[in-house]
Amino acid sequence: MTQSPVRFAILGFGHHAVKRLLPAFPKCDLATLGGMWRRDHAAALQNCAEYKIPHCFQTREELCSSPDVDAVFITSPDAMHLDDTLLALKHGKAVLCEKPLAMSAAEAEEMNAAARAAGLLFGVAQNFRYNRSLEWMRDQIAAGRIGKPQLARAEYCYAANNSSRKWIVDATLAYGGPIGDVGVHCIDALRFVLGNDVVSVSTLARKDASSGEVEAVASLQMEMTGDVFATVTTSARTPYRSFVEVNGSDGVMYSEGGLTVDRPVQIVVRRGGDVEETVTLDNGDGYTRMLDGFAAALRGGNDFAATGEDAIHNMQALDAAMRSWRSGARELL
Repeated sequence: MTQSPVRFAILGFGHHAVKRLLPAFPKCDLATLGGMWRRDHAAALQNCAEYKIPHCFQTREELCSSPDVDAVFITSPDAMHLDDTLLALKHGKAVLCEKPLAMSAAEAEEMNAAARAAGLLFGVAQNFRYNRSLEWMRDQIAAGRIGKPQLARAEYCYAANNSSRKWIVDATLAYGGPIGDVGVHCIDALRFVLGNDVVSVSTLARKDASSGEVEAVASLQMEMTGDVFATVTTSARTPYRSFVEVNGSDGVMYSEGGLTVDRPVQIVVRRGGDVEETVTLDNGDGYTRMLDGFAAALRGGNDFAATGEDAIHNMQALDAAMRSWRSGARELL
């Protein structure tokens, strides 16, 4: 018997939902968008009418308790993730939460403990784990294509001064600046393609006149398991760029735009200074694949690629990065 699609509702509807999630849901096979909530109810009514979203909930509680909702996608500011997740779990809903998962690893552990106690699916929206380019790199590296990984780096830069998400420079709402906003994507991407975890972090970062109490630019040097040294570079003050590279004992593999969903991504494999292979892949369906992946896991299919439990390690790495920025020293996880 064919199962009905998993009915999602978005809690904390904003620019990200409009730009990324609304285009993804209609392409899903296993998931559908059935409702939303945002703090400004008048704006919510306008959004629901404009985007033809069936249910416009007046409160978080109404959304989370609705029998018409199977899963809650939490896209509220970082500082609200803990309370929003606990509320949804209390009402028996599976939860897919935006990154960074929480304001600390301790909060992430509390969220996961609540999900385990309730016996409910809990995931984090590390959507790049569903990018075909990163999947290809992971599979090729695991097969020994470039030998044993030695060095790795990931970069994610964007011009936050042009962002409509004004809360991302408010330290009471955001985990940090670009370290928490997109640096977590870099950390997660390197963990995903290498199959290794972070051991320690050393951070250089700086604020500027527009960044408030959060950083504007940062560089993280990470020691990872498997004797890999990795670098994460992120900026909220430069034009958009994303890049992923792994240097192995027998070759180099890199992807310009590797954390991109808006255009085809090119992956290059080099050996002995020469280009051995160039592959072009399209990540345009990454968000759709993530939503369907979560829905399949909820229906008892394959495991979700970015579990809440796994996201605890990302939060521990972020916490170590912030401690290092303050201490000026290498910090162990």
